[in-house]
Amino acid sequence: MLSLNELWFILVAVLFVGFFFLEGFDFGVGMVARFLGKTDHERRIIINTIGPYWDANEVWLITAGGAMFAAFPEWYATMFSGFYIPFVVLLLALIARGVAFEFRGKMDYGAWRKAWDAAIFIGSLLPPFLFGVVFANIIRGVPIDGNKEMVGSVFDLLNGYSLAGGVAVVMICILHGLVFITLRTTGGLRERARKAARDVSPAVVVVLLLFAMLTYVSTDIYTVHGRGWLILPLLAGGALLLAMSFIKRERDGLAFAMTGSVIILSAVSMFIGLFPRVMVSSISPEFNLTIMNAASGAYSLKVMTYISLTILPFVLGYQIWSYYVFRNRIDDKEHLEY
Repeated sequence: MLSLNELWFILVAVLFVGFFFLEGFDFGVGMVARFLGKTDHERRIIINTIGPYWDANEVWLITAGGAMFAAFPEWYATMFSGFYIPFVVLLLALIARGVAFEFRGKMDYGAWRKAWDAAIFIGSLLPPFLFGVVFANIIRGVPIDGNKEMVGSVFDLLNGYSLAGGVAVVMICILHGLVFITLRTTGGLRERARKAARDVSPAVVVVLLLFAMLTYVSTDIYTVHGRGWLILPLLAGGALLLAMSFIKRERDGLAFAMTGSVIILSAVSMFIGLFPRVMVSSISPEFNLTIMNAASGAYSLKVMTYISLTILPFVLGYQIWSYYVFRNRIDDKEHLEY
């Protein structure tokens, strides 16, 4: 039977996996909008594909952070203080992106629109890159001392492996976003998104393969529980190849399922490889943060479990319903300003 510590580790992992899957296509759409759309109207349509969803998708990140704070306060404190600068930049990027979505259509000035389009692009590029850098460092190991504090400078986090992780996350988000656009648009814009997805997919394969190889060499997450866990990255690679096949065959729904599977399997393999650790210390294994030494008390975990299991079905039901309501494609007559 699962302990409460294990249960809450799984819940935090599920929240982050859900965030990467849902916000992944949001980030991808935001990065390609200014290049894929030839006119301002087309860029408006592209942005509208995520208009009803992007803010709800970001709630998964907030909830994941809240769950970490409540269930694993030592993990929360070490991670958010050690990665303070990247997280501040990430937060500012998300704020600029959200403001740009809201204000882009308020004035018709060309310079105004261009400025907000740039904010959407930068605000969609930086978060996945920084998340890739942060989580690559977490699984590789960061200098955590005996007081559960990260020592060193921010420049220690900018190593080749973590930068490769940032690029890998950006690339899969771009592909995920392009496939999502094919699901939500019609006509020439849809065909252009499909062609862009076909063109970018080989580069995604190369980048993810390189990062997977670096992960095998630089970390222990694929071997710490035995080599059987290698099946997860292999399945992710298979899903990526299937996604390329479905894109070529214009099976957009299946292609989206496969790009989403790549994200889910990659994130799941990371959390499984970490378990029972939550952060790896590069100084000494004795200083690793685990689900036991970073957790709240048993009574706190018990109370939070009852509350969370009561509220969770309503939250999931609401989000599923919102996707159902806005399931139809957006055509050239779409003028809504999200």
